[in-house]
Amino acid sequence: MTGTLTIAGLGPGSEALVTPEVSAALATASDILGYAPYVARVAPRPGLMLHPSDNREELQRAREALRLAAEGGQVVIVSSGDPGVFAMASAVFEALEQAPQYQDVPIRVLPGITAMLAAAARVGAPLGHDFCAINLSDNLKPWAVIEKRLRLAAEADFSIAMYNPRSASRPEGFGRALAVLKEAGCGERLVIFARAISASDEKIVTVSLDEAAPEMADMRTLVIVGNSQTRRVGRWVYAPRQVR
Repeated sequence: MTGTLTIAGLGPGSEALVTPEVSAALATASDILGYAPYVARVAPRPGLMLHPSDNREELQRAREALRLAAEGGQVVIVSSGDPGVFAMASAVFEALEQAPQYQDVPIRVLPGITAMLAAAARVGAPLGHDFCAINLSDNLKPWAVIEKRLRLAAEADFSIAMYNPRSASRPEGFGRALAVLKEAGCGERLVIFARAISASDEKIVTVSLDEAAPEMADMRTLVIVGNSQTRRVGRWVYAPRQVR
C-alpha cells in the first residue's frame, strides 16, 4: 500500500505563521522527518513517529521519507520557512530522481512563509521592487559562485536577501560577502539584520552597508540589503515601486 509524502514549510518560527494547510497535514501524519530543531516544533501525540536528524543529512532524510511513504505511511518532511526556498523540496526531488522505484509515491509541497518575507513585513517593504535571494552557505556550491552572484545582483541593483550568512564552521564568509558588496559600490545601501523573526527573542537592526559588521549576523539571521533607492520613512524601510 502506498502512502503519501508531504513536504511542508513551518514558517519562520511563530505558530501563528504556520498555514492551516500545513497544520492539517501535521495533524494526520504518521511520521515527521526533518532537521532536529524543526521536528521539535511539532507536538508529540499518540500514533506519531518523530524522526529528527542532522542538518547535513538532507538526502538520507529524503530517501527515508520516500521509503516510509512507499510502505504506506502518511509522511511529512518539515522545513522552516518555505520548503522550496533553500530547503527540503529540492532534496526530495533529487532523491526521487536517484530512486525511480518511488516515482509513484504521491507527493505534495505545501508552501510556508519564508524568513525573507517575514523580515520584510516587519520593517515595511524592502522587497517592494525587484529582488533576489542568495544562500551564503558554500556547503553545496563554491564560494566563487556566491561572489559572482553577489556582484551581478549589485550591478543589477536588486535588493538582496541573504540566507545562512554566518555559522561557527564558516565565520569568514559573511565578512567576505559584505566586502564584495562594498567593492561593488553599495556602501550607502541600507542593510537589515533580522534575527529570530517572529520568535520571542526577535531582534531587528538597520544600518548602512558601510556600518555593517560580520558579527551582526549568525545562522538565525536573515539579512536584506536594499537597492540603491531603498529609503527610510520614519521607522519603516521600503523600496519605491518606480525606478528612476
